[in-house]
Amino acid sequence: MGLMLFPGDDDVASPDVSWSYTGFGTFRKWLAQAEGFTLSEMNGFGGERQWRSVSTTLAPLLNHPDDDGPDLTPAQCATMLPRLEASLDQRQSDDSDPVMRRRIEDVRQLITVLRFCVDKDVELIFG
Repeated sequence: MGLMLFPGDDDVASPDVSWSYTGFGTFRKWLAQAEGFTLSEMNGFGGERQWRSVSTTLAPLLNHPDDDGPDLTPAQCATMLPRLEASLDQRQSDDSDPVMRRRIEDVRQLITVLRFCVDKDVELIFG
C-alpha cells in the first residue's frame, strides 16, 4: 500500500507521483533537510517546533497528513514550484549517488504533477 499525489481532474491519464508511505516520509525528511530544518523536530512529526517558525514555500507539502487532510490548491502548487525547481537545479550534479538519483526523479515527477495542477487549475489530491 502506498500514497499517490495526483491532480483532481478526474482523468486517470493525468500525471501522478507515488511512494510507499515510508518512501514518502523519507522524501519529506530529505526536503525538510534541504530547507534547513529537521522534520522530526516539527509539531506533528514527533517534535514541539511550530511550523510558523520555519520559512519555506514547501510547508503545504511537508506539513500535510499522508493521505488525509485538505487538497492543496492550485495556488499552493504554484507557490511550491519555484522552490522545487531550484532544488532540482542544485541537485542535478549529485546524480552519481543512487539515493540522490531517486530523490531527483521524485522531485521531477512532483514538479510535473504540480505544473499540471496549476495549468488545469485543479487541486493536488493525496490518496
